[in-house]
Amino acid sequence: MSFMPVSKKDMKERGIETLDFVYVIGDAYVDHPSFGVAIISRILEAKGYTVGIIAQPDFKDPQSVMALGTPRLAFLVTAGNIDSMVSHYTVAKKPRKDDLYSAGGIGGKRPDRALTVYCKMIKKACPDKPILCGGLEASLRRFAHYDYWKDTVMPSVLVDCGADILMFGMGEHAMLEIADRLNAGEDVKTITDVRGTCYLCDPKDTPYGGVQCPSYDEVKRDKKLYAKATRQQYDEQDEVYGRMMIQRQGDKMLVQNPPAKSLTTEEMDWVYSLPYERTYHPMYEKEGGVPSILEVRFSITHNRGCFGFCNFCSIALHQGRRISVRSEESVIKEAKYLTTLPDFKGYIHDVGGPTANFRLPSCKKQLEHGLCKGRKCLAPTPCKNLVVDHTEYLDLLRKLRKIDKVKKVFIRSGIRYDYLIEDKSDEFMNELIEHHISGQLKVAPEHCSAAVLDKMGKPHIEAYKRFQRKFYQITGKKGKEQYLIPYLMSSHPGSTIKDAIELAVFLKENGIHPEQVQDYYPTPGTISTAMFYAELDPYTLEPVFVAKKREDKAAQRALLQYYRPENRRMIIEALIKAGREDLIGQGKDKLVPPDREYVEYKRKKQAAKPVKGTKGRNKWQQQNAAQKQKGARPPKRKRS
Repeated sequence: MSFMPVSKKDMKERGIETLDFVYVIGDAYVDHPSFGVAIISRILEAKGYTVGIIAQPDFKDPQSVMALGTPRLAFLVTAGNIDSMVSHYTVAKKPRKDDLYSAGGIGGKRPDRALTVYCKMIKKACPDKPILCGGLEASLRRFAHYDYWKDTVMPSVLVDCGADILMFGMGEHAMLEIADRLNAGEDVKTITDVRGTCYLCDPKDTPYGGVQCPSYDEVKRDKKLYAKATRQQYDEQDEVYGRMMIQRQGDKMLVQNPPAKSLTTEEMDWVYSLPYERTYHPMYEKEGGVPSILEVRFSITHNRGCFGFCNFCSIALHQGRRISVRSEESVIKEAKYLTTLPDFKGYIHDVGGPTANFRLPSCKKQLEHGLCKGRKCLAPTPCKNLVVDHTEYLDLLRKLRKIDKVKKVFIRSGIRYDYLIEDKSDEFMNELIEHHISGQLKVAPEHCSAAVLDKMGKPHIEAYKRFQRKFYQITGKKGKEQYLIPYLMSSHPGSTIKDAIELAVFLKENGIHPEQVQDYYPTPGTISTAMFYAELDPYTLEPVFVAKKREDKAAQRALLQYYRPENRRMIIEALIKAGREDLIGQGKDKLVPPDREYVEYKRKKQAAKPVKGTKGRNKWQQQNAAQKQKGARPPKRKRS
């Protein structure tokens, strides 16, 4: 086993004069199947193609993308495992100093909008070679999209970056088909029919049969049309019934072919059997390595896709809602290999994917007809056709626990508690608590307000309450000290200050003290981002309240961490504004104790309050009546 070439020296040692593909990437080079770059490069290598990696080239020097020479077939470009703008900026749009996907965890090694910058660098340095782009940044920006950082609607990233083909979603099928066609001598301009790809063409060359959504100019001008376009795009993302989508982009037409077919179990087994080094390239050793490997080095992916379909999540538009799984044999083989690595300590950190406990389709109907348009399998309540069965996943975990040298198998990538609690058998939950939790289980209720949860596409809080009761009941019977750690989100579209207060009260009543709270982050392409920008629900076109002012967002966040003394003043101000002063005071039914400013505020408010029966009198008369009530002689009225 060895890494892909990263220098001319590597190429020379392998006898490679010209690479078939040069892969320009925004992350440091990590050869692990949790990284899209590793998978794409390995499947190409397995099919006989040569691939070289240029990781985080100097974006101030266009020639840096030519470090490995001109590729025979094409340049491949990705911004990395996450959107480069999310990597660079907090939700408050403040620059981050760190970057888990860069050597030493140091930020600043890739540019903003890395995909666009790299493609333009290649166009300038080598204008005649095809450019194929992919990854999350490309996938979620393939249509006209709202950009939170510029606070405007931007065209498809294909318009800005100038790539020939954009591969969206899981790219194995598309990549291999395009590679074979380029290798056969086909011009990249004629490769326009590959599933899971987008391209630009002259409007007169637009293929027939596509679903046209409002144009870039229209969605930029009209928020209602933006919301409508978002719904259309999501409605065609099913691999069974999804149709071609087209969207006018100025003088060009964006064509999105139907989504790629999910990998079969046999195909997934092959992908994960390839000879990954499972770590970062040794050239980063002197900088302390690449931090992002720590969470996944001894983790195993057993599935893809998520039918949970939360509105703020990018998975539905990227990986899709259909579940793909590896075989038990494939997962067990990988686990046994992990035990042979010199730094393995006996712990498999995760056996999961987007949602750890999904190994079956949500229902039998979807295999033939696809997943329901505009509906969710679990929210607001579970669909009557939902199939809930943990038998296969549980069997897999049992076999992993028995492997020699394995001390513990954890599940950290996310359990859908709303799915688990619908299981009529407690067998999986018992074994989850007994064997697969390291003291804490992280789950994601996100909120407690039904109105907010509906906008999130999450089940109502009753599902979490049921799960919470059963979790602590089983934990208590087993004599274990284990806790639920809920993920919570503030300021999601639809969340008013009253909803945030409702959540704060729920948290106090349940003794929950969140250490971390996620302020809603409008990332490109999601349904929630459409709500944030348009202030409309894409599925109903009804108005949606959005907390956009800094002070409103800060107040919602503070309420979720009601127990912190530094948040008390802000919470008191929010409670006064919302008319919920009943929650200020001492006692179990109060949210926060009063502070000096509040006591003074109440004193002044009381002093300014008219004495009973004095309404309509002038100031002197009110003072006179007040003195009489106190038993004192009223003041003499001064004569002018």
